[in-house]
Amino acid sequence: MKNKDINTQPIQPYKSNELIFVVSSIIFNLAVSGVYISSKIDSSVLLKIFGGIVVLLIIPFSISLVGYIKVKARKKIIVSHILILLYLLLEVLLDYILKIPFREILVIHIPYIMVFYAAAFSMIGVSRTISKKVELLVIATFLILIGCLIYNLS
Repeated sequence: MKNKDINTQPIQPYKSNELIFVVSSIIFNLAVSGVYISSKIDSSVLLKIFGGIVVLLIIPFSISLVGYIKVKARKKIIVSHILILLYLLLEVLLDYILKIPFREILVIHIPYIMVFYAAAFSMIGVSRTISKKVELLVIATFLILIGCLIYNLS
């Protein structure tokens, strides 16, 4: 019987950062899609669940950011993570701490939307540095998000 070589090397830190980032980006796009649909069907229970998932993504995106900083990733990746975390913290502040109807206040809502799209496009940008397949997957879930937004607005 031949002894088979087993690869017992741990996952490279850079690869684990990528995995955390990609999974978090996909979950983000799908959870925000869930928020839009929950809002459209007027389900406060689903809205709280999907909104909670979005906010909890602060944890894996922070872990990914720290990991990328440790391996001295390009500034573009670090800045993208900061934009994503800025959006998530803004979401917590406006929806969960201040609890103001900011979506009805144009002077707050427009910058909020700008930060949201900066975060969403940052996810696509970082995924592009990982691989073309990953980028297409993140873009596909982003397009689902856009479709759900259009459904919500109709």
